[in-house]
Amino acid sequence: MEAREEAGLSKSTAVLSCTAMALLYVGILYTPTLILRLPQPSSFKEFLLRRFVCAAIASVVSVAACALILPVNIKEIPSLLGIYGVRMDHVWQAVVYPLCLTSLMYAGSMVLKLLLVVEAMKEHMDRGGGVLDFARDLLQNFGSWVSSAVSNILAWRNLIVAPVTEELVFRACMIPLLLCGGFEPYIVIGLCPILFSLAHLNHWMEIYCQQNYSVIKASMVVGLQLSYTVIFGSYASFLFIRTGHLVSPLLAHVFCNFMGLPVFFARKKGGMVALVFAAGVISFIWLLFPLTQPDLYHERTDDCRCWHGFCSWN
Repeated sequence: MEAREEAGLSKSTAVLSCTAMALLYVGILYTPTLILRLPQPSSFKEFLLRRFVCAAIASVVSVAACALILPVNIKEIPSLLGIYGVRMDHVWQAVVYPLCLTSLMYAGSMVLKLLLVVEAMKEHMDRGGGVLDFARDLLQNFGSWVSSAVSNILAWRNLIVAPVTEELVFRACMIPLLLCGGFEPYIVIGLCPILFSLAHLNHWMEIYCQQNYSVIKASMVVGLQLSYTVIFGSYASFLFIRTGHLVSPLLAHVFCNFMGLPVFFARKKGGMVALVFAAGVISFIWLLFPLTQPDLYHERTDDCRCWHGFCSWN
């Protein structure tokens, strides 16, 4: 706490800075047409490419602003990168433990996919096919999916651009600002997701105008999305504060975008899927703090040099 007070960053400055970053992240998406007066994109791919550029600019501006606002020496690159959670130590722990923890919430989804593969294999064998032939077809289908995903602009948005830019802005920049401003970690975990959800409010206007939904229906759709973003934003903020690694919430973000909403029931084998989902949730809650213990991600937690205090939060 003494380090935070010496820093001289007030709570109001931290909140206003984070709010400005959130508004910039959303507002810059409309700059090409509203301010620069560029013609409307001729295709969906061009539309998304413009947004990729805008999101990248917003991220760079936020990172630069954060370095200027925080009371750190911007010439000390390693220390500055560490504040953003870009570290080379304990990388495998930051990758494996949070990813395994996140996957527990998708235990039902993964079991359902496994059951579908087993059913497909049985059908293949009933037609006289062999296990090796099925495995080869499965690998070929996976290769085709990967090839298709590489050329799919939506896959780039969901699995690369959105996770990287959002985690840079809403975790790597905002969390150090709020912690330096004197907010306790549990407050930050609740505040960052609110700002994170505000960055998705533009979806309401897009759904309402482009898909001709009613106000109520558009509000319900966006409300569900915002609820999910608040929950995930809290979890991602928790991971960043506990581990001190940006890669932890980043990979969790990619994994969640890849998997979609967790499956907790299915028409076929619904009882088994529901049981596995419940077991996964219980395991997730049970392992949440043990698998994110700060001493798993730092050499020294008793005499910690990370001024924003993530490794001293036990």
